[in-house]
Amino acid sequence: MANFTLSDFDDIRPYAEGEMKAAFDSMLKDRQFSHILKGFAPWMPTGLRNGLLKMMFIGIKTPQDFQVRYMKHVVKYVLRKCATGHSAHFAPSLKHDGAYTFMSNHRDIVLDSAILDIMLLDNGFAKTVEIAIGDNLLIYPRIRTLVKMNKSFTVNRGLTPKETLKSSIHMSQYMHFAINEKRENIWIAQREGRAKDSNDRTQESVLKMLTLGGPCEGRTTADIIKNIKDMNIVPLCISYEYDPCDYLKAQEFQQKRDIPGWKKSKQDDLNNMKIGIMGKKGHIHYEAAPCINDWLDTLDADNIAKTDIYRIIAEHIDQEIHRNYMVYAGNRIAMAELTGDTSVLDKVTEADKKTFEAYLAKKIAQVKVENPDIPFLRERILTMYANPLINKLSLKFD
Repeated sequence: MANFTLSDFDDIRPYAEGEMKAAFDSMLKDRQFSHILKGFAPWMPTGLRNGLLKMMFIGIKTPQDFQVRYMKHVVKYVLRKCATGHSAHFAPSLKHDGAYTFMSNHRDIVLDSAILDIMLLDNGFAKTVEIAIGDNLLIYPRIRTLVKMNKSFTVNRGLTPKETLKSSIHMSQYMHFAINEKRENIWIAQREGRAKDSNDRTQESVLKMLTLGGPCEGRTTADIIKNIKDMNIVPLCISYEYDPCDYLKAQEFQQKRDIPGWKKSKQDDLNNMKIGIMGKKGHIHYEAAPCINDWLDTLDADNIAKTDIYRIIAEHIDQEIHRNYMVYAGNRIAMAELTGDTSVLDKVTEADKKTFEAYLAKKIAQVKVENPDIPFLRERILTMYANPLINKLSLKFD
């Protein structure tokens, strides 16, 4: 792998130390951002408000400083407002000063990585995570500035196939650089987009992208394994007691079934994002498995075809994620109704059943489609809650 410097990634990387003050000052000069701030303190003159913000910014030199000073409190507010509790457990073998790629199932566009940052800081880890964000979301300069201040690097969208490959190589090279040279953590979803039915599976294409910028050319299975090891992948399982977007996903299933060629609009995406952040989630749990590098060392590269290695690694990550689901009463009730297996109800009370049934009725009533298919919508939502438990129990028969 070539010897890169930070400047090789100026087009996509987050801000570095020494760049934060200028970025913050540019935000304060943005008229729209100033208008947003005015909404929080309409009685305060703009000059005084900006002066106070500048004073609060004293001592912030890095994106992580910004996260700790500002974003940590925002996320904790969301957790207090929208969750009944949260917990996390990290494998003891993970080093607090290590640099890992946390690869997780995908529950929320914004909060997956933001909550992980809080969990890492609260559990003694030195660094939060850098995350990839599509440039299609960076529709205003102030948004691009804000996300770069918040440890995000850019994924270029809307490219030709040739340009996409070039961009993927460049991003992969940056991710390897961030892990091994900057010693930063990274968060990445195990697949593009959220699994609408919560049947969480790692896409081989995500693993292939990670190898593109590795130290080896990738001509052999052994090269691929070395490139994956270079990323220090940690399978991370995110469990929500309730998914605030469950009824929107069910609604989308019916729209796709009933309307040929139906696609979500940008407004749909924004609505999903807003509800995902502020919707009720019940309890949230994050569980990080050991880094997969020791397991990778057990693989016999000479006897594994290149065509099989990505599948084998993806299956291992899936097993680690499925093993670490936190199971809630709703998961058990949903699986029992769908499969008829009542043995999973051993820890479920009658009160649990009434609570979940009332929850289902409320969420189905929120679906806004012409001629809602109630049995279909119910089955779709039940499937979302049943699949994590089904996947967890299937490990007993591996």
